[in-house]
Amino acid sequence: MDPKIIDDLARRMSEAVPAGLRHLQSDLEQNFRGVLRGGLERLDLVTREEFEVQQGVLARTREKLKALEERLAKLEKGS
Repeated sequence: MDPKIIDDLARRMSEAVPAGLRHLQSDLEQNFRGVLRGGLERLDLVTREEFEVQQGVLARTREKLKALEERLAKLEKGS
């Protein structure tokens, strides 16, 4: 995930803190940023590029499977 998005989200969260705690805004923003990064790292996400590559592999595999199923059906009819 883009670090800019995490930074922006952490900033927004710290800005949402009640006015009485504004003096802690900098510390809260750093803590939010750390929690967000840690949580996203645990999700084991893949990049869009990796996803698209795997999507292509899956599509080719499905095509091969369909061709094999059709070939098997023809062979079974011929027996």
